[in-house]
This record gives sequence, structure tokens and C-alpha cells, in this order.
Amino acid sequence: MLGKLYLVATPIGNLEDMTMRGLRILKEVDLIAAEDTRHTLRLLNHFEISKPLISYYRQNESTRSAELVEKLRTGKNIALVSDAGTPGISDPGEQIVKACIEAGIEIVPIPGACAFVNALICSGMSTREFCFLGFLSAVKKDRREKLEEVKYETKTLIFYEAPHKLKNMLSDMLEIFGNREIVLARELTKIHEEFIHGKLSDILDGKDLIKGEFVVIVEGSHESKKELERKKINDLTLDEQYEFYENQGFSKKEIIKQIAKNKGVSKNEVYQYFLECE
Repeated sequence: MLGKLYLVATPIGNLEDMTMRGLRILKEVDLIAAEDTRHTLRLLNHFEISKPLISYYRQNESTRSAELVEKLRTGKNIALVSDAGTPGISDPGEQIVKACIEAGIEIVPIPGACAFVNALICSGMSTREFCFLGFLSAVKKDRREKLEEVKYETKTLIFYEAPHKLKNMLSDMLEIFGNREIVLARELTKIHEEFIHGKLSDILDGKDLIKGEFVVIVEGSHESKKELERKKINDLTLDEQYEFYENQGFSKKEIIKQIAKNKGVSKNEVYQYFLECE
């Protein structure tokens, strides 16, 4: 009989956030795969759990996934944990999940702490729709390209960032996004947990942000790229609009329909205009 892979969420700071189900699973499995075995050992010792540990981190993810799948095939039950939070969310886990799906091995999520979810619900930003982007690249060019890519995203934007990279990230955001409202969630569930609200410029000019791990919540764009393009087109004359759509391969009928929609008038009115211009 095949074993099961359990994806076990662990505390992001406060050990009291470890769930009863998570503790039971860690006690019952045959093996625990951990992002950092030393870190996980401290967690296990706190809860008086003794289990064999095997490392599973970003650099050995491919080879270790194959090894763990073979153990699962023999009937071993394995728990996967990251250093903090939910495995696979900006942490290793994605590859072994894919390998288990291909091998027909059951995967069981064991819910618990997730930093970005807790930051979002306390941020005051819109929770209706959001876009989680995790850690941006440390390479400035790549980081700025990603920010440019989501510049006109109207959903709430969520990022993770380390303290020593935060200032560069916020400076790039201010330049690319403009002076938006943001929330910095720092040291979630720990003693020095803090939510810092304000405009990008105010936060950059404010307190020294050098300690703690950050979740950065950014308000979405007030206008989508499509809306801005529509406004830009509406500033054109009717003749300029006609030429714009004609260059895109629209038929005359389609052009008149689109211009009428842009201007909020009837198609007959637009048609009459061009008829009189002929």
C-alpha cells in the first residue's frame, strides 16, 4: 500500500499556532522532510516529538523528491514542513507535490499559519481579490521588470521581503507605481508584531526598517491598463480613432461600433459623421 504525503503548516513565530492536527500528524508519520532540519528539530523538541528527519530544501529539491517518492511507494508516510508557515508558499514543496501526483500518491494538506493571509486580513486593504507575488528578484533589473508587469493590476498586491532588501524594493515601487498606500506587516505572531500603514514616500522617509521579516501589502492600481488605454483613445479625434482601429485590422463596421462604444453615442451618429466627411 502506498504511503501518504502530508503538507504540514508550522508556526510563523508563535508556537501556540501549531495545530492539534499538525502535531498528531508529526507524531504519526514515519519520516519528516524539513527545509532546515536544525530549525525543525527545535520545534519537535518543544513539543516532545521524536522522528527521523531528512533535509528537503531548494537546492536538493529535485533529487530529494525522487528519493521521497520511492519511500512513499514502499508505504512510508511522510510529513513535509518548511521553516515557517505553509510548505510550497515561497518555500520548497512544489516539486514533490508534482512528483506525487504523477506517481498516484495521496497528498494531504494540514492547514495552519500562512504569513501573507494573516497580513492581508489585518491590512485594511481589499481582500476581495488579491495577487500574491512572493519574493521579488534580488537583481534590480528583474525586480523592476516584475513591478512594471503588475503596475496596472487593480487587485491588492502582496509581496515578501527581507529587511536588508526592503528599502530598494520600496524605492522601486515608488518610482514605478507612484505614491500608493501600503502596509508593512512585520514579525507576524511574534512579540514585536507590527502593522505599519502609510504612503510609500512616508514609509521610506520614516522609521528605520532593518529588523524582522516583512509582508508588504500594496493597494492595486485605481485604473487598469485597459481603462487607461481607453481614456487615451477617447482623447483622439474621431478621425484619429478611425485610423487607430483601421491599423489594427478592424473592419469599417467594427470601427464604427467601437468608436460609438468609446464615446457613448449611437452607431448611427458615428456612421453619419463619417458619411458626411466623405
